[in-house]
Order: sequence, then C-alpha cells, then structure tokens
Amino acid sequence: MNTPRTVHPIEQESYRILRSRLDTTGFPPLTRAVVERVIHSSADVEYATDLVTDEAALRTAHTALHERGAPVVTDVEMVASGITRRETVCRLADAASSPDLTRSAHAVRLAYEQVGPGAVWVIGCAPTALYEVLALDVAPVLVIGLPVGFVGAAESKAALRASGLPAVSNVSEKGGSAVAAAAVNALLYAEPASVHNPQKEKS
Repeated sequence: MNTPRTVHPIEQESYRILRSRLDTTGFPPLTRAVVERVIHSSADVEYATDLVTDEAALRTAHTALHERGAPVVTDVEMVASGITRRETVCRLADAASSPDLTRSAHAVRLAYEQVGPGAVWVIGCAPTALYEVLALDVAPVLVIGLPVGFVGAAESKAALRASGLPAVSNVSEKGGSAVAAAAVNALLYAEPASVHNPQKEKS
C-alpha cells in the first residue's frame, strides 16, 4: 500500500493559483485530478478543454493500478522518469529501428511481449509508438496517448479516440513526456477514498 503523499508547499501554491484561474469543480473526481495535474505540470490552462477523458475508464484504470498492480508501460525514459509512484516498463533501450518500424514502435512490441494485456500504456513522445499500440491490439486497461509534435501527433491521438479503447488524449498537437507522466501520476496519487467520496476533493 502506498504511504500518504507529502505535498510540497510550492505544489500547494501552484494548485491554489490554478484553481483561482480555472474552476475545475464541475469535473468528476478522476477527470479533475488528471486535468489539474496536467495543467500543473505544463502551466497551460488550455488543457482543460483540449484533454479528452472518460471518467468510467479512469475509474477502471485507477482500480487496476491500486488493487491489481497493473503494469505501467512508457514509450520513452523521459516519461518513465516522471512517474514517481510506480516502477515502469520501457524497452526503448532494447529496441532497434528498421525501414518498416521505428525504434519507438519496436519498443512497444518488446514491452507487449513482456507485460501482455491489462497494462496502462503511457505514450508521451512518439506518435509511431501510439500507432503501434493500436496496431497490436494490446488489450489495455488504459492508454494515455499524449505524444507531441507537428508530424503525426494529432492524427495518432485522433486514431486512438476512434479506436474505442479506454483512453486519455488531447486534440491538439501539443503534449509531451511531462504531461503524459502527469496524467498517470494523477491516477496513482488519487486515494481510493477521494475517488469514492468526490466531496472530499471539492475543497
């Protein structure tokens, strides 16, 4: 079981400022947690309307992470280094590129061979990694698809939404390792009591 998390005063002040600029109380508890932590990590309040989430999918992922210890797979080490409450799987160091497969996509294949179905996939860098997650039919608990860039990022996230998989994504080209890690951290930090008692989070 996780020990209670100590929140630094700087983070408390960041959240105070965030909530003074944006009313997040209308979001369901886990959606609110994800939206606020992504904004906290990026100082970009536009994520409040850019992110696409589903509360039921977030609840399922939260349960899988907290009660079943679902594995967390990342596309790059920068995402993995930002996830602070769970060991992660990242196979990029073992992967190789080819004319038909990018290194990031190969890393997804290697990771799926290792963890199998039922993982939380966190893609914050490479659109090709997200496309490979979709192509492999990895049977995820959740896909956090927030790759960044002008080439393929928005399109890969649109494909994720069209797939019907349980997902967190955003509409625009922005994203990146920090916000992808923030989204999964929001689920890892959210205590079960606060999820089942939303009024506790309305303060």
